[in-house]
Amino acid sequence: MPPMTVFQMPLAVLLVGLATGFAPVAWAADSLPPTPDYLGEVRRGADGRLLAHPEPTTATPGRVEAATLIVGPGEKVATLTEAARLARDGEVIEVRPGTYRGQPVVWTQNDLIIRGTRERPVMLADGRSAESKGLWVVRGGKVRIENIEFRGARVRESNGAGIRFEKGSLTVHGCAFFDNEMGILTANQPEMSLTVIDSEFGEAPRHKGDLHHLLYVGAIGKFVLRGSRFSNGYLGHLVKSRARENHILYNMLLDGAGGQASYELEFPNGGLAVVIGNTIGQSAGTDNPRLVSYGAEGPRWPENGLYMAHNTLINDAPSGNFVAVWTDKLGVAVDVWLLNNLTVGNGDLFQPAQGRFDGNRPVPRAELVEVGGVPLRLTMTSPLRGSIRPPGEANGIDLLPRAEFVFPAGTRPMPVGSRLAPGAFQ
Repeated sequence: MPPMTVFQMPLAVLLVGLATGFAPVAWAADSLPPTPDYLGEVRRGADGRLLAHPEPTTATPGRVEAATLIVGPGEKVATLTEAARLARDGEVIEVRPGTYRGQPVVWTQNDLIIRGTRERPVMLADGRSAESKGLWVVRGGKVRIENIEFRGARVRESNGAGIRFEKGSLTVHGCAFFDNEMGILTANQPEMSLTVIDSEFGEAPRHKGDLHHLLYVGAIGKFVLRGSRFSNGYLGHLVKSRARENHILYNMLLDGAGGQASYELEFPNGGLAVVIGNTIGQSAGTDNPRLVSYGAEGPRWPENGLYMAHNTLINDAPSGNFVAVWTDKLGVAVDVWLLNNLTVGNGDLFQPAQGRFDGNRPVPRAELVEVGGVPLRLTMTSPLRGSIRPPGEANGIDLLPRAEFVFPAGTRPMPVGSRLAPGAFQ
């Protein structure tokens, strides 16, 4: 029997993986190589040896790995620079609250956890960078970064990143990226994977002529973005991904009144893109009339497809395109599914020649309940409730949303009632 592709796996399997920071994927024989068997988190024992501790089959509420290295004012290790020098594979590094000025670092360790404790510690560039690339350069194996804020990254090439990710697999959870030339910027290696969960990106520098993307994913194997918020871009995109496989789930990609981003979400080289349950909106001052763009630079990967279901698309500009698929640039047959999306404002919604187009509904802003000035949810008496059908499956992936975004960043489970509504919120 031939191996399954990602679109033949149940969505439940994928979402279980996302909850832990990594989604399991079975690759086709001609695709990326399988990852090695995961034996558990590696920790240093009392005798100094590294041991693998398997994860429990059922998650334990409040379970937190014990720190092996503590960094901060008054601690034995006071700076991030010193912590990066001392850290070994399997380390769990806790960073105490505070502002860490001009302490750029390169992390080369494997099986590394770096987490801020209590109030989010701030990494402030203060005119310095690691290897002229950004605040942190990450090129270990498996790395997880939690509850850290990155600010002010600048380099000569105008692409200074809060995190420059160059090798392995990286999970970013509960972090923040503000006023960086790039929030996260990755290398281009198909064996790499990036997962970003419950994080915030914003305040792109206002530099005329430079394109500062809040999150720029290169040609890597897999990218997962879940429960995160993006706002206040400038000329660059909010999210740009050249990854082979993309899962964009339950995010708030809303440029805001002061934003002047180009695309809110772009897949310039196509690839597999599953986009479920997001709010995506451009401002009246947008630098580009398109919210979502797919394939503008032609294909890179052998498998391509765009699957968008239950998104709320908001255009505050006088006109525009909610979704643009560049079929002339792709030059290959591409499945495009647009199902049960809600559009707010003026604009065109691409109708694919190949795929499915059903349940997409326009709605006036006045018929939505606003949260923080954002039109998010249909009123309970809206005639659009119950007017659509479940989106079904795309090659084995259930496109029905199972969660919704919550402010300021994160998700909560979303039970779906009998009167199914279009858009990202039930």
